[in-house]
Amino acid sequence: MIQFGTGGWRAVIGDEFTKENIQLLAKALSNKMKDEEVEEKGMVIGYDRRFLSKEAMQWAGRVFAAEGIKTYLINRSSPTPLIMFYVMKHEFPYGMMVTASHNPAIYNGIKVFTEGGRDADEFQTKALEEYISHVKKEDVREMEYEEALKNGMIVEINPLNEYLDNIISAVDMKAIRDRGLKVALDPMYGVSETSLKTILLTARCEVETIHDRHDTLFGGKLPAPSAHTLRALQNHVIDKRCDIGIATDGDADRIGVIDDTGRFLHPNDILVLLYYYLVKYKGWHGPVVRNIATTHMLDKVAERFGEKCYEVPVGFKYISAKMQETDAVIGGESSGGLTVRGHIKGKDGIYAASLLVEMIAVTGKKLSEIAKEIETECGSIYMEERDYKFNQEKKEQIYQILMLDKELPELNFDIDKISYLDGCKVYFKNGGWIIARFSGTEPLLRIFCEMPNPEDAKQLCNLYEEFLKLK
Repeated sequence: MIQFGTGGWRAVIGDEFTKENIQLLAKALSNKMKDEEVEEKGMVIGYDRRFLSKEAMQWAGRVFAAEGIKTYLINRSSPTPLIMFYVMKHEFPYGMMVTASHNPAIYNGIKVFTEGGRDADEFQTKALEEYISHVKKEDVREMEYEEALKNGMIVEINPLNEYLDNIISAVDMKAIRDRGLKVALDPMYGVSETSLKTILLTARCEVETIHDRHDTLFGGKLPAPSAHTLRALQNHVIDKRCDIGIATDGDADRIGVIDDTGRFLHPNDILVLLYYYLVKYKGWHGPVVRNIATTHMLDKVAERFGEKCYEVPVGFKYISAKMQETDAVIGGESSGGLTVRGHIKGKDGIYAASLLVEMIAVTGKKLSEIAKEIETECGSIYMEERDYKFNQEKKEQIYQILMLDKELPELNFDIDKISYLDGCKVYFKNGGWIIARFSGTEPLLRIFCEMPNPEDAKQLCNLYEEFLKLK
């Protein structure tokens, strides 16, 4: 059964991620396009470096071609934000990206984008699931790939330069050139190697690259930037005395950063740095949007500049929708995805990385210095994060306790309010908070907690761990 989560449809290769299911999805989407009378506008599909990604793109393309829908296939592995940009720029009604983003190598999946290059929202994905449920295996037709190329129903394209030029035009390349920065780049065996490196070299940065070969197993590691997975980048920044170390996840929609001192910057810190920079140093005005599990330090920075911070459920589609509604400067999530006003309507690690390099050049300050500046002006808050694997029985138990019975452990802090918008989030009167929610992309229960001091944050997570019998 094909079901969409917060990051699209993801499944284990050879289990549910199969040619049959991929083509069922393509047939269902082609039916939806015909019902909406948008099939004449065509379809665009891209793919990442995962095992079977290119083949999956072609399998889907052959179905669209057989259904009379002209399909544009990216002829090289590409960042997810490139597809979103292309859908937006060329006004496609839909687009698809074959990727499982930061999931383990045994997974692959498909993200669906709608008009404007947005992540398909829950209304759209539920409708698509309904279409899928009505497609029978014998309904699926496919056109031979070479035949589709010959008759123009499939067109191979390479819009990389178009995407890169869009970013280059939005970034202060002169400031970066004048600064002569040294950047360590870790694509994590993913798709950013060409795109981000091209931008950095165009800006005359000295680029030190690691983990850039094509490896469908991602070097045996999770292709998700974290303190654990970026140890090699951390050492590289220190050894080579780089100004910044930048990593991107498997499909380059998220980033991880090592600062000039070799410290791993949490995605929360990256969001705070960029919002502060755009408002204080670039003179932008407007609110910020974060999801329910992202740092409230953004609230503090927004308050410092007389702006608002808006909270939405997890899922970047909610962030992009609220950004459009409020004309926000920036929106992002604690897992490392963000976008900026005037850019695409989804996460873009390539653009985020380019902005961070610009920030160092324009301010003339090191990342560590800007972080201290923010702490001096806006204060600080400490986050504790924990992930727990579970089986279906345990998931049902936790859901019953938190969401249905609405039980909580005995908390030693005054509660301001409780939200069940996405998981269970408790807000405290001292400005702290704790949330427990199930991941939409992996079988994990995630607990995030922020408090004015780290000891209280750890204590609260321990309380939840004991209360829910997670260990």
